[in-house]
Amino acid sequence: MTSKDSHAPQSLQMPSFHDVMGSATAGIISRILTHPLDTAKARLQATNSSIGAVNNTKISFRGPIDAIVQTYRKEGIRALYGGFGAVIIGGTPGTVLYLTGYAFFRDSITSLVSRWKRSSDVTNNSKVSRGQEFQVHFSSGILAEAFACIIYVPVDVVKERMQVQQRINAEIKNNHHYQGSWDALRSIARTEGLRGIYKGYWATLASFGPFSALYFVFYERFKAFSRERVQNTLAYDAPQTLTEKIDDGNLPFLHLVACSAGAGALASWLTSPLDMAKLRLQVQRGRIAAMPTPGRYQYKGMLDCLRNVYINEGGLRGLFRGAGARVMHVVPATAVTMTSYEKCRTFYANAFG
Repeated sequence: MTSKDSHAPQSLQMPSFHDVMGSATAGIISRILTHPLDTAKARLQATNSSIGAVNNTKISFRGPIDAIVQTYRKEGIRALYGGFGAVIIGGTPGTVLYLTGYAFFRDSITSLVSRWKRSSDVTNNSKVSRGQEFQVHFSSGILAEAFACIIYVPVDVVKERMQVQQRINAEIKNNHHYQGSWDALRSIARTEGLRGIYKGYWATLASFGPFSALYFVFYERFKAFSRERVQNTLAYDAPQTLTEKIDDGNLPFLHLVACSAGAGALASWLTSPLDMAKLRLQVQRGRIAAMPTPGRYQYKGMLDCLRNVYINEGGLRGLFRGAGARVMHVVPATAVTMTSYEKCRTFYANAFG
């Protein structure tokens, strides 16, 4: 994502080699480092008051770090990386589709808006306004998520079933145990069909769509502010070196970390209730599918889940249960992913032309 990408209309281009490689590398690095935090978030959100059962023993997690420690002590490192195979195999193409898709939609919509402004403005001004930038980044984030969810949803379903399976089996006294991500995917497809794999698509999009939209709005604004600060510093200290706008990959490392982490913290906190509802709906389907006889759905949909939690679990406190764990997972994940993406795509562009 370059500064000229976001400020000037361009002819539309398909994602380049360095965009694809940069996003794939960034996705792998991020997943390896942050998957245990995602497991902690899933276990905190999965059941009422963060209480589950392992081997028929009640467990109450006091927070994300406690969830990681207890999970490691009782179930080992494999439990912390439950569903990791599905995340790497399926999540990497999803990350590529997500990041390159966002850049494509952003550039496409920006180009359309610029052409429209040029044709309707007597001064032939094609510059996109601040308000229009917000709309471009917001809509591009949702569209990118909609396409990436084609891959992300099956990966997410498998990952979260693996992350909470021992607790579910203990609750319903079921001895079935997924042997791995592939076994989980086959089992879900066999018992619930394709609808079981994709039944959470709209709930996932309703959760991650607003997150992606808000994330890229914040991220692009923070980057614009950072570029402005760096350019002003260069203009003052060494004006002869400032020949063109700064490419995003050439922003200082700490600037990129701060931009991506700050955007991730804000977006993940604001959309945490949606993520909690999405997870509970997925886990509910898994629990009912594992029962010997069909069970009753506790939640009829996302809105019903949010309403139920608000009424029965302490209002806003219940809705934001696990929000801290989500922020703890999303902040390093987005910081690592986006910083790696910007730096890696610049590296690949310089290395391979």
